[in-house]
Amino acid sequence: MDLDLTTRTLTLLTLLKSGGEWTAADLAERLGASVRTVRRDAQRLRRLGYTVEARPGPGSAYRLSPGVKVPPLLFTADEVTALVAGLHLIRAWLPEDPVASSALLKLDQVLPRPLRRRAAATDLATEVLQQPGAVVAAATVGVIADAVAEGGRLRFRYVDQHGRPSSRLVEPYRHFLRAGQWYLVAFDADRDDWRTFRLDRITEITPVPGTYQPHEFPDASIEHWLTTDFGRATARSSRSADGPAR
Repeated sequence: MDLDLTTRTLTLLTLLKSGGEWTAADLAERLGASVRTVRRDAQRLRRLGYTVEARPGPGSAYRLSPGVKVPPLLFTADEVTALVAGLHLIRAWLPEDPVASSALLKLDQVLPRPLRRRAAATDLATEVLQQPGAVVAAATVGVIADAVAEGGRLRFRYVDQHGRPSSRLVEPYRHFLRAGQWYLVAFDADRDDWRTFRLDRITEITPVPGTYQPHEFPDASIEHWLTTDFGRATARSSRSADGPAR
């Protein structure tokens, strides 16, 4: 089992809320992660306001402090509306992935009563028609997001528009939505160049251990980079303005 960061942290909280003391090894097995990752996730819960107690030593264990309460989510009613509407939009783009529906259910469990009413009203009143385009897995987006945040690299299998498969080692920069398709912008380490990849053509995506000095993106924005033929039109314009080479 390979859970993304948010899902894994919520799963850890659910396990601890079930009561009792959990050894780090048991939690690691349930989360499909390492003991070191469990320690980091427990620290993340502490930063969110949960009192996670740890018993140190070879048989280290964790539990929620007795009587601990879930800290309230400090959202306004309009922020809750934006969250619920946004989850509806994601569900329309990822119709085969239950992640948006699951997030809506969990949001309902932790919101205070007045905000639950607003969330339920927005849920009832909002419908987004299913968008055209290829289906993308939320897990793929999560792996990319973690790698971007941590300055890591990714390896994956890719099939290009002509059906040719290849293995890629990349430094992910951003993923974006354009013309009904999701794309990844990344520096391709083997080809020593910046490339775009359609997310629905990516499979077997895995993080590469270690951190790396990322290459600087060659433009002020992805939008400008794309509309100038990946920066080549700007380069040609600059050469023309400088006059012929001597």
